[in-house]
Amino acid sequence: MSKLKVAILEDSPMLLKSLEEDLVETQLVEVIVRATNSTEFLEKINATKADALVLDIDLGGDSMTGLDIATNLKLPVLFVSGKTRDFYQGIEELNINSTIPVEHISKPITLDKLKKILPKFINEINAINQAKFIRLDFSDSKQNRIGIDTIVFIETETGNSGASNNKRIYFTDRKPETLFNFSLTKMEDKGFDKTQFIQIRSSHRVNADKILRYNNNTHEIEVEVFKAICKTEIKKLPVSENFRKDVSRFKK
Repeated sequence: MSKLKVAILEDSPMLLKSLEEDLVETQLVEVIVRATNSTEFLEKINATKADALVLDIDLGGDSMTGLDIATNLKLPVLFVSGKTRDFYQGIEELNINSTIPVEHISKPITLDKLKKILPKFINEINAINQAKFIRLDFSDSKQNRIGIDTIVFIETETGNSGASNNKRIYFTDRKPETLFNFSLTKMEDKGFDKTQFIQIRSSHRVNADKILRYNNNTHEIEVEVFKAICKTEIKKLPVSENFRKDVSRFKK
């Protein structure tokens, strides 16, 4: 298993060196960024692909705190601070309002502490990353690993008789596919979150994050789907009366 790539921010050069040595000693992480101030840290991390942050919270006279940086970068974060109690409310709010793992330990940081908290932190990150993908069977290929965020909507195709037939799935990064052995009523069994993939009519489920706008007059939503390389198209999908109230909450 590959090591977790982390970026460390600690305003004390001495403590930064000690923290990096202890993190490396756990053999669970690889330190790819280290800095003693927010400016240097942000410049470095923008050029990397860190998996997680290890941040001091109180950075002395810095223009930012560790909380500010975590909020801006939206990456899993392990706070290490001697003033955890002073910032507890901020940590709690970040944890509540975020879907990413947020952990904290108090200084002094020891190797023993890190060995205890890092496995839990890494497991949380792995669980989140796993949840971002699902496996879907298409008409011509099975067990395709698909990013949840690339799915725009799923619809039931109907034949000439109007009876339900195949399910068609639309993406942001690939042409539509026909789903094999797929039921809209059992989407959760496949890993779909019903609060994210909302119903707009009996034949359609839409990724709420992909709704561009909702027209109150025509009762249609607009979404953007992949058409060809470097080309997308806007689709207008009608919303049944029973679902208009719920869908209107997602209008932009």
